[in-house]
Amino acid sequence: MGDLSADELIEGLARVCTRAGLSSPSGLTRLTGGATMESWRFSCGENDLVLRRAPSLEFMRDRPFGHDVEAAVIEAARAAGVTAPEVVAVLESEEGIGSGFVMRALPGTPNPKLILEMENPDAMLREAARDLARIHSLTLGDVPDAVPVMDYRAAIADLKAQFEEAGGDRPIIALGLKWMEDNCPDPVDPVLIHGDYRMGNLLAEDSRLTGVLDWELAHFGDRHEDLAFGCMAVWRFHRYDRPALGLGSLEDYFAAYEAEAGVTVDRERFRYWLIHRTVWWALGCLKMAKIWRSGEDRMLERVVISRRTSEQELDLLMLLEEDAPKREKKREVLNYWDLSEDWSGEANVGEIAMAISEWLVTIKGRMEGHDRFQLAVARNALGIIEREHRTIRFGADQEELANEILGGFRTLATKELLVHLRSYALQLIEVDSPKYPALAVARERWL
Repeated sequence: MGDLSADELIEGLARVCTRAGLSSPSGLTRLTGGATMESWRFSCGENDLVLRRAPSLEFMRDRPFGHDVEAAVIEAARAAGVTAPEVVAVLESEEGIGSGFVMRALPGTPNPKLILEMENPDAMLREAARDLARIHSLTLGDVPDAVPVMDYRAAIADLKAQFEEAGGDRPIIALGLKWMEDNCPDPVDPVLIHGDYRMGNLLAEDSRLTGVLDWELAHFGDRHEDLAFGCMAVWRFHRYDRPALGLGSLEDYFAAYEAEAGVTVDRERFRYWLIHRTVWWALGCLKMAKIWRSGEDRMLERVVISRRTSEQELDLLMLLEEDAPKREKKREVLNYWDLSEDWSGEANVGEIAMAISEWLVTIKGRMEGHDRFQLAVARNALGIIEREHRTIRFGADQEELANEILGGFRTLATKELLVHLRSYALQLIEVDSPKYPALAVARERWL
């Protein structure tokens, strides 16, 4: 519950609901998921509502705008015909429960696994394209001035600074940053960008899109950024074979978007933003460990997400290697992973982690809601410990290699650089996320 007890949160919500003309809140339940903000569902009489709240006021300090602006963006999107939730109240400081807002609950599930198994993914893809085009119909005068306009080059420089702050020792991310510097497109007339338009932030019910959530990353920029982000491999979940949101083909997605928006999708700009946002999310994952260490948010999920950086590195390398010479693409990765060591005697760290994970399974049935979700996260963390104990993180001086790549001294045309990066990516992800769907594709392609 972060910095508040259950009683304190419900008391503060009562003050919010009174101000909004609603009855007293009841049935407060923490919703699962949410990598940045908390979500709580509750009722006021017959009204089902959701509280979206920052884990702490400190967490909001460096954000470009607050929840009041996010709420205004959501209302502008609703006015444009987007299936966004209705905001009923923005939290005020005297209510004592932090920063956030209350919105009406929408029908449907945000669970990607359930959505991607619904009977008519083609219909949902068309509706997703429709809503995205309507978001992009909003211009600078439609939302508060605090919503920033992206400067593409400044965005790259910011990512580069984040990379260096995080140690500057991930050569695949360095390769992506260098590619972005060399291939940054010219600016276009900016439109409102959702910034996080993907499975996990879309609600659906009976093959129908029912809501677009999580608007905290809204800004003005290139429409192709939004189009590309939801098509990243990580957001397609178990439907790696459906490149558009995990729902269908890029051709169908683009056609539906073009019909609603009245513009033509530029495939080269789409590829640029696919690479840009993969780098962005790789660094976003990496930053989660810093957030946890700082005390801004000590949620277990933070440290586990930080280890998902390797997923993005794998995806990024598969995108970038399209530009490598054929001779480098043909090189195969050999013997990148060795788990042959046998242990005897006292239990090692990996075995202890495995034993704890097996015990957690026995208490799973006693867990509900967010606690059940956190139990799954804890088991993931223990799995990482167990697998890492059986290997050694990549031994070469990766910071020096990253610097050489950023400086342009090594490229994908450099002999055996690509095969080295493939081996590096595979070794990390086998420890961090061995069930990641793209890994099977990479193995087939590279080994």
